[in-house]
Parts: sequence; structure tokens; C-alpha cells
Amino acid sequence: MKHAGPETLKQLAPLLDRLRSIPGLVERKLGTFYVRSTAFLHFHEDPAGLFADVKLDGDSFQRLPLHTAAHQSSLVQAVTQAVARVHKPKSAGAASR
Repeated sequence: MKHAGPETLKQLAPLLDRLRSIPGLVERKLGTFYVRSTAFLHFHEDPAGLFADVKLDGDSFQRLPLHTAAHQSSLVQAVTQAVARVHKPKSAGAASR
């Protein structure tokens, strides 16, 4: 299964925009997202369809299908929750101590 190319990522533009809005998730190159300094999410394409590889547990990639709008919404929700567990911004009070 190969990494998604530029044309495939264009098809995923609405999904990528939703992912870009998640605090703590950083797109280092088109379609490749990191949390802090760790690779977190990227995309694959093959004859069976489009897939996301994502570290929802913070340790190992799991492959999720992106065949439907429901799959894509589920991915955004899962990524939002996983990033929130890992990415905890410093509070303003902690910076002044």
C-alpha cells in the first residue's frame, strides 16, 4: 500500500482542513501530521480505497478506512480525542511561576 499522492490528497482536502483545525496536530508536509515531535497521522491509497494510519494509542499506527463520510468523521473525532490526551497546553499560571 503506497502513501497517498498529491492528487489523492486533493480529494481529501475537506478532511485535511478539518484535521488542520485540531489544536496540537501539526501538518509538517501535505497529509503528514505530527503531535509534538512524533509522527501521528498519514494517508495511504490502494485498489481497496483510501486509509489513514494513525497512532490513536500514542504508540503504534492502526489503519482506518476512509471510504465514506462517516469513516472520515469518525477519524476526526478519534484524532481530536487522542491529541487532546497527549497535547496539554501549558496553563498561563504555570508560565508565570
